[in-house]
Amino acid sequence: MESNRDEAEKCINIATKYLAAGDKDKAVKFLHKAEKLYPTDKAKVLLDALSRNGSSAGNGNAHHRKPSETNDTNQRPERAGQDAAGGETAKPYTKDQLEGVRRIKTCKDYYEVLGVTKEAGDEDLKKSYRKLALKFHPDKNHAPGATEAFKKIGNAYAVLSNPDKRKQYDATGGEEPSSPGHGHGNFNFQHGGFEADITPEDLFNMFFGGGFTSSPHTFTNGRARYSHPEQTQRERPEERGDGGFSMFIQLMPIIVLLLVSILSQMMVSTPPYSLYSKPSTGQTVRRQTENLQVDYFVNRDFKSEYKGAALQKIEKSVEDDYVSNVRNNCWKERQTKTDLLYAAKVYRDERLRRKAEQMTMDNCQELDRLNSLFRGG
Repeated sequence: MESNRDEAEKCINIATKYLAAGDKDKAVKFLHKAEKLYPTDKAKVLLDALSRNGSSAGNGNAHHRKPSETNDTNQRPERAGQDAAGGETAKPYTKDQLEGVRRIKTCKDYYEVLGVTKEAGDEDLKKSYRKLALKFHPDKNHAPGATEAFKKIGNAYAVLSNPDKRKQYDATGGEEPSSPGHGHGNFNFQHGGFEADITPEDLFNMFFGGGFTSSPHTFTNGRARYSHPEQTQRERPEERGDGGFSMFIQLMPIIVLLLVSILSQMMVSTPPYSLYSKPSTGQTVRRQTENLQVDYFVNRDFKSEYKGAALQKIEKSVEDDYVSNVRNNCWKERQTKTDLLYAAKVYRDERLRRKAEQMTMDNCQELDRLNSLFRGG
């Protein structure tokens, strides 16, 4: 029965098109067919709407349900009712989009989902995810199952880009579970707990700088759902585990890292300088290096403790740290700009192109200044 879900969704989409065209009889025929393939609230609501108002929903006379007419199964009928009676039709999709969704659906492991080999590195994973995420994002791909494919792609990247999870995943052999609820009809695709730690939308926004989602999707069990934030917060604790001990085991690596970090800080003495003012360590006195004129902060006793060669060594370390920070930040700026331009090209979005061109690239400009000083020196 689960495997018929996509076919049922197709029938509902066809029915909504006939409703928009004013052909009630064919719409009813396809809705009944959808009910037989895979019963859903959406098909029930559409059939109920047609039986109540006696006319097609595509003629502009939207039906209105009274509160007393609402039953227990209509957690999502408002959206379905708007599709049928509000004059909205199913959004179009191409044959290539549909075939792409089917390809993702038939993938047996995460490597196949991303189209990479088991030897693929971080850059290969990023490149593949960036391409597929743009192609299957539910706001751009309206083929049946695109939302589930988008989630499956996000899960694949989230697992394979995490060295520990990838190692555990490889140890399982990458076989898709055959237990109920994990069949081909959905895209939950959990491998012994290999569900992504981050939602597909959050992962997408991390790559493309946010502002790409137009719908409040929350993903649960591979299907998109529209829900109130408070409802999502109530559901998450139930999805996370089966008790405090399980949570403690999951948090154990974080606790160990925190302890190691605290012990390391206790054993290592405070550096004599900071690139930023730090009142907590008394490093609030501003100084400037003689060579590159880089600002740094020290405590009040610094001048008497460091002179001559010792001072030159400190300033050399300051400049090395500063140049390293500027270089890393410049790389991030360029990567962000490249991602925005790529997305603007794919989506043909003039707003994204302008946003990319208006980036100030402050760190890259500073890096150019430093390079000119090096060449001049």
